[in-house]
Amino acid sequence: MMQLIETAIPAVKILVPKKHGDHRGFFSETYSQKTLHDVGIDSVFVQDNHSLSAEKGVVRGLHWQIAPMAQDKLVRVTRGAILDVAVDIRRGSPTFGKHVTAVLSAENWHQIFVPVGFAHGFTTLEPNTEVLYKVTTYYSPTHERGIRWNDPKLGIDWRVDESGATLSARDREHPMFADAKDLF
Repeated sequence: MMQLIETAIPAVKILVPKKHGDHRGFFSETYSQKTLHDVGIDSVFVQDNHSLSAEKGVVRGLHWQIAPMAQDKLVRVTRGAILDVAVDIRRGSPTFGKHVTAVLSAENWHQIFVPVGFAHGFTTLEPNTEVLYKVTTYYSPTHERGIRWNDPKLGIDWRVDESGATLSARDREHPMFADAKDLF
């Protein structure tokens, strides 16, 4: 059984798998295609990704892949904590340009489902944070796109200021949302 928490943008969902613990530790079914189907998610995942961010304040994002390599993502944290961000980049959507955030941590055991049509990113809230995520198509550098994480028009509170954020050179150079190409 998995608890479903709706977000302000209905396409993005928070999932909370059951965690059964005793004196030995715990057991949790973190992925079940049937359980996801039962809550309205029919994605077929083909690749698992795992990242480690050594410092608090690491920002990764905001990324997406264009068709035919567009990806749904199912994201969770096994160590540490992140602020996860999903920005609606679906032209014509009533929530176009809006975002939702969720704290995912090893402690709260929440997962987030981010469908195709959203730019995705996160910032680490603790050092040595490990993030695992499933995707529905394979990584393709030629199909990857991004927007600037700190675009003031998006109004995202990343819980880290610009001087304290650690980013890749590529993420620092993404265009602003208004200048982004290949939106959905």
